[in-house]
Amino acid sequence: MVTNAASLGRSGVHDFILIRASAIILTCYTIFLVGFIAASAPLTYDIWHGLYSTLPMKVFTLLALVAVLIHSWIGVWQVLTDYVKCVSLRGVLQFVFVVAAFSYLAAGIVIVWGV
Repeated sequence: MVTNAASLGRSGVHDFILIRASAIILTCYTIFLVGFIAASAPLTYDIWHGLYSTLPMKVFTLLALVAVLIHSWIGVWQVLTDYVKCVSLRGVLQFVFVVAAFSYLAAGIVIVWGV
């Protein structure tokens, strides 16, 4: 069983479930957006603003942002532990990634919720 501070889940099975659940959320979000864009032939700012001003869309977008964070965190952790053998370099890369990922999440929250 692989567990350490950089692993998001408690075990490989937990990480597997998290990455699959986040992939399902991201797939649903993508299908919804593609369907919305296809159904809204002249996509204007007012239509786009109307979509993202509703509470369900804001919550769905926040859920998708968290899913991206979880999915990418586990994926990058797996790639770095598999291919970067230097522990100090791996630690620096993980730190840089975590800072970037949380910055993207914070920016997304500010953009969507207008905080």
